[in-house]
Amino acid sequence: MSKHENGNGVIQPSMNGQVPHEPKKKKFQETFEPTPLFYAIITYISYAIVTVFGFLRDFLRKYRIEKTHSSTDPLDMKDFVPLYASFESFYTRNIYNRIQDVFNRPICSVPGATIDIAERRFSQSGWKYEYTGKVHKDVVNLGSYNYLGFAEKTGACAEAAIDAVKKYGVGICSSRQEIGNLDIHVKLEDTMAKYLDVDACMTFGMGFATNSMNIPCLVSKGCLIISDELNHASLVLGCRLSGASIQVFKHNDMDDLEKKLRNAVVYGQPRTHRPWKKILIIVEGVYSMEGSIVNLPGVLALKKKYKAYVFLDEAHSIGALGETGRGVTEYFGIHPKEIDIMMGTFTKSFGAAGGYIAGSKDLVEHIRGFSHSACYATSMSPAVCAQILTSLNIISSTEEGKKRIERLASNSRMFRQGLKKMGAIVYGNDDSPVVPVMIYLPAKLGAFSREMLERGFAVVVVGFPATPLVESRVRFCISAALSKKQLEDALQAISEIGDVLKIKYSSTKVD
Repeated sequence: MSKHENGNGVIQPSMNGQVPHEPKKKKFQETFEPTPLFYAIITYISYAIVTVFGFLRDFLRKYRIEKTHSSTDPLDMKDFVPLYASFESFYTRNIYNRIQDVFNRPICSVPGATIDIAERRFSQSGWKYEYTGKVHKDVVNLGSYNYLGFAEKTGACAEAAIDAVKKYGVGICSSRQEIGNLDIHVKLEDTMAKYLDVDACMTFGMGFATNSMNIPCLVSKGCLIISDELNHASLVLGCRLSGASIQVFKHNDMDDLEKKLRNAVVYGQPRTHRPWKKILIIVEGVYSMEGSIVNLPGVLALKKKYKAYVFLDEAHSIGALGETGRGVTEYFGIHPKEIDIMMGTFTKSFGAAGGYIAGSKDLVEHIRGFSHSACYATSMSPAVCAQILTSLNIISSTEEGKKRIERLASNSRMFRQGLKKMGAIVYGNDDSPVVPVMIYLPAKLGAFSREMLERGFAVVVVGFPATPLVESRVRFCISAALSKKQLEDALQAISEIGDVLKIKYSSTKVD
């Protein structure tokens, strides 16, 4: 039992009413090996070839020689504004469709350590497919955000969710501000606030909307947002909807962030040079495409120096980092109350859905009254609340929860080191459960995913426009539910495929 828990597994505050956060100096071990020049050139050439042939096919299509008209507007709509953006349509027809089979694969099981995948057969154009009836059984899952392994159909969480359905039903059919505010919602928010050691918390039914619908409640015209260049799309959308001015700083670059802050304070708003009403720095705990961890001590030092506010998105770090899973603040030994707005989601480590905003009581009450998610969105399902409460109790109060957190950290380090030793270029922090491996060429992207599936492993591959043009990658998400043998077998399969596809690009030797 932890020294901050009582016999019932409830987190106990210290003498000053707060759960202690002992400072810990963390050494950054992030690696972002540059793209080898040769492979960058080859990648550009491959895109150029596909583009040239794409324009040739469009030319032939114009004169009715090419018969495939997928993703093009019908001829009887020629006087209307085009439904598709021209390059979006071109890219979809000529590049995406060629490897579409490796995306959006239908899963027909619980997304646990192993999954079942339904097989599809695509038409030549790539726009139509049919199910073959074959199912790939017990495929090792290396792609889900199931960090602590709570995506289960049996056990305490599943039983709690079933009990909640029996008591409350499946849905609420109302928003929190009307008649959709149940006692289980209040209990979840109180429990989460105690777990994070902040004054208050509010939960929402959708993680994406937790960012996109709440940032406009915090800043508006006359305010300045300084956002990390690799922030998630939900944060980007929230910034744009807010009406505030937006500046972007280089990823985890404290010098660039300070330059932006200094200029904002010195010069103020454009034209009028009036001081900004608010300056809000927005960062993520763990970046889901890069596998890197925010330099939180550096961000907070600049926040205090320039009197700004910090919005911390802990979607991928809550539950996955820190000795007790309290996220990037615990990882660095920083008390959560030093963060102005704490955001996180329940869709990863908790095996559920939705998100939360946590912080001071005044902040949460403001969100409760003005958030579009609180006013108009349907409340979180009681079954989801029960799943979160049960998993949260296991994480914070039981030996099983401690073992899951330790196993996740151990699995992440072992898998990352194994990839580096075989010569793959691996991005990110050594302690991150997100492990991106660079593939570069789009043709190799599809081939890698297909070959891994043939060997019994499900992976997520990502390319342009989700990544820069020459930085296509496979993104592994490690889980505590995976065994050491499963990870060793996966490394063996990756090594074999890496030899065939020649994706062991790294020039750095790792012992």
